[in-house]
Amino acid sequence: MKRSTFSTGLLAVTLVHLGCAPGDAGTTGAAGASATGTAGTTGVAGTTGAAGAGDPAGTAGTTGAAGAGDPTGTAGTTGTAGTTGAAGTSGVGGSVGGRGGTTGSAGTGGRGGTTGTAGTGGGRGGTTGAGGSTGGTGGTQARFSFFVTSLGALRTLSGSQNGFGGDLRYGETGAGAGLRGADKICTTIAETSMPGAGAKGWHAFLSASTDGAGSGVVNAIDRIGAGPWYDRMGRLIAMNRAGLMMTRPQGDAAIMNDLPNENGILNHSDGAPGCTGNSCPDNHDTLTGSTTAGALMGTGTASTCADWTSAAATSGRPGLGHSWPAASGMSWMQAHTAVGCTPSVSLTQSGGPPAGATGVGDGGGYGGIYCFAGTP
Repeated sequence: MKRSTFSTGLLAVTLVHLGCAPGDAGTTGAAGASATGTAGTTGVAGTTGAAGAGDPAGTAGTTGAAGAGDPTGTAGTTGTAGTTGAAGTSGVGGSVGGRGGTTGSAGTGGRGGTTGTAGTGGGRGGTTGAGGSTGGTGGTQARFSFFVTSLGALRTLSGSQNGFGGDLRYGETGAGAGLRGADKICTTIAETSMPGAGAKGWHAFLSASTDGAGSGVVNAIDRIGAGPWYDRMGRLIAMNRAGLMMTRPQGDAAIMNDLPNENGILNHSDGAPGCTGNSCPDNHDTLTGSTTAGALMGTGTASTCADWTSAAATSGRPGLGHSWPAASGMSWMQAHTAVGCTPSVSLTQSGGPPAGATGVGDGGGYGGIYCFAGTP
């Protein structure tokens, strides 16, 4: 028994000495982890044992056994399918398809509004815009400093087909409200006609018995600056007061006998509001309350409809100029007086106001006013 043990040990020593020991077994692969929901990872196989030292070929170590546990790892439970995302809302075609022209409804004599551009990305084409708010095209803001208010503009601002009559307060209150309101009317119409022009300091060519601030009589000529003045299209009305205070303004010969409205349209000519062919309206009576020198006509408030605050029939007979000359009067500042201060529009030549008439327009007009900017 002792001999056998000795012999075995001697054989082992001899084998070690000769370098013939078997290669170490590869390390055992780690067991795959079992995870709920996620599939278990497969156990890593043991690494191959290194070749035994001393044997050039080195007997390959045996492949390590698969990691203990479930070599492939128990498959995790299948995750619940995610809920299907709701369908996205359909995109609107283009950028809302391009709206129509942005300008408002056509003013008297207005041109059409601009056509809306088609929306990007396939939207529908924009609808054609309605007519421009005043429709004036062209012109120069740098020079725009005079116009006669058109019938269309006064109807729009007053909210009445008969216009304002002699009450021009236009929302203003207190002393001097008539002149302030008239100035606001001019400013509003100028800005509508040409955006940005409303900032030029517009004043109505109107005289009054007082400015409401205790400074006494107001003469229209003193309210409008020193000139020069130009219409919307850049045509000269007059270079200075001397040129303006003539029977007709001494400017461009094409307009001196037919003063233009805020659209640059001659107020009594083909194409003007109310004209049909060569049949144009009798629309020249224009409120001024002034003499041919641009000063207050008479004394008190009879010639100014209570300083432009009253539309009553009994408020007086306001002074009128003619935007275009006629046998009844040539001066743009003083031609005759109206029969009263009530709102009225009369565009038919009838030889004078009918019996019993009390309106500012009954002699051939609509209660228009002249507007001047202090800064040409």
